[in-house]
Amino acid sequence: MHRGYQYLFGFFVLSASLAAPSAMNAAGKPHDNGRQEENHRDDKDRNRVYDRDHKDYHNWDDNEDRSFRVYLGERHREYHPFVELKVKEQRAYWNWRHRHPDHDHDGR
Repeated sequence: MHRGYQYLFGFFVLSASLAAPSAMNAAGKPHDNGRQEENHRDDKDRNRVYDRDHKDYHNWDDNEDRSFRVYLGERHREYHPFVELKVKEQRAYWNWRHRHPDHDHDGR
């Protein structure tokens, strides 16, 4: 009977050791649902916005806001917050933004 408990205990230890890494990965990583307007915080506590087509993040600071206002001005559009744009419009802005890096100090 003692030997049966030894196998049962071994089974539980093995199961727990195999399941632990999966549980830690699932709980530790934020999930990206692909929405471009999703804001993130970085170490410097600035808003970051993900550009899905170019696979990079942009810090949404005063410089990015100025560039966004230039973009809207070239299109004769009123200012409204970037996060309120439709995904198609956000993608158009990021495409324009990558063609106009002179409005950005960090080269993106």
